[in-house]
Amino acid sequence: MLNHMPVNHERPPLRLYCFPHAGASSLVYRSWRAPQGTPLEIVGVDQPGRGPRTREPRITDYPELVSSMADHVAADLIKAREERPDLRYATFGHSFGATLSLSVGAAVAQETGQEPVRAVLSAALPPRLQLPDVIGSLNDEELLAKMVADGGTAPGLLSNGTMARLLIGMMREDEEIRRQFHRVASLRVPFPLTLVAARDDAHVKPEHMWGWAEHSHAASRRVEIPGGHFAAIREPEQVLALTAEDTTREEVR
Repeated sequence: MLNHMPVNHERPPLRLYCFPHAGASSLVYRSWRAPQGTPLEIVGVDQPGRGPRTREPRITDYPELVSSMADHVAADLIKAREERPDLRYATFGHSFGATLSLSVGAAVAQETGQEPVRAVLSAALPPRLQLPDVIGSLNDEELLAKMVADGGTAPGLLSNGTMARLLIGMMREDEEIRRQFHRVASLRVPFPLTLVAARDDAHVKPEHMWGWAEHSHAASRRVEIPGGHFAAIREPEQVLALTAEDTTREEVR
């Protein structure tokens, strides 16, 4: 159901459920490794129709999608706790994945009775700032050019005609979902947030990223990193170190 990544620890005390950006699957997290000596286990999460869930029909209604993804995360967490009852969890989401990660985290908390330690959100506009249309007016050629310019997908994949058509289709599917993000503008969670903004992000300015703080009743940590929109994905070491630091801090409080 979920894409579990290799880890360096046999019994990590915390699972980090990671939600991918638009037009991607959890494969973007396959190369991620927890920093040496840190207690993170990285688990990629896919929506129906992608990754390990390829055979399932895709879901376009946002609340229904959140419920489906939350069921899968909760099932994974409950199963893992059969061997490790003290296992904790957190969520990470980049760009499109940020809103999903927060919504799913809140739903999993309601379903399991345990909140995530925190949610780490990266390079995403808060729901109230979402634009009514981002790529709907672009034809396939224009959308492909945008994907190349944004740099979030390996050039080798975009230069392959078959893969390019598949990825363009995934982008359009995710745009249909993104248009519904405004439906969670009133979402407030009790757990803390780590907000990650890239200084040279052409799509999400740091001051926009800080707006996510209004979605939590707890304190939010603001972190600026160098680079553009996909800095956290291209060089995840800093983000993972921050996540390990913040989740460890929560453990000792």
